[in-house]
Amino acid sequence: MTPVRLIGPDGEQVGIVPVKEALERAHGVDLDLVEVSPTSRPPVCRILDYGKYKYELSKKDRLAKKRQHSVQLKEMRYRPKTDEHDYRFKSKHVREFLEAGSKVRAFVMFRGRELAYTDRGKRLLDRVAEEMADIAIIDVPAKREGRHMSMILGPKPEVLKKLKQLRDDEEASSRRDERTEEALEQVAPDQVETETEVKSETEPVDSGSDN
Repeated sequence: MTPVRLIGPDGEQVGIVPVKEALERAHGVDLDLVEVSPTSRPPVCRILDYGKYKYELSKKDRLAKKRQHSVQLKEMRYRPKTDEHDYRFKSKHVREFLEAGSKVRAFVMFRGRELAYTDRGKRLLDRVAEEMADIAIIDVPAKREGRHMSMILGPKPEVLKKLKQLRDDEEASSRRDERTEEALEQVAPDQVETETEVKSETEPVDSGSDN
């Protein structure tokens, strides 16, 4: 049977041992034997709690995805004759996209005779840019391409800085929760043992006498 390089439950190097012995060691401390580096020669296995191990991997994956946040390009379409209510509704979403750290391509689509009113489209895009000026900069100025006129807005550096701070705070909070869980895991067995002792001491003793 292929031997494995074994790491103990506390991270100590046990050495190269047969798989059978590694399994016996794991079962002896009521834990699992997990292969953590299958491509190594010999394979590396560790004695640990597999459920907790999977949970930690999942948590690290979530944190990695947060760190790899990339700027997305959202789109919002207007029309030359967009009424005020529709304009407000669409522009509200543009602001939300920008505040979330995304860039926004705002564009006006012209149909048929509307091509004669491209100036309306330009004024509309200028209005969007002006109203978003507190949180956005113009990455690409408005320009016409066929039946479309578009511009691209990007969040200001201070908006991105604020988002990064929020993500850092979330990560710090997650690490605090993790430390709290570990502390509770260490305290819980002692508490259970104490409660059991108190219960046994306070249970009434049946003398066996009949009244």
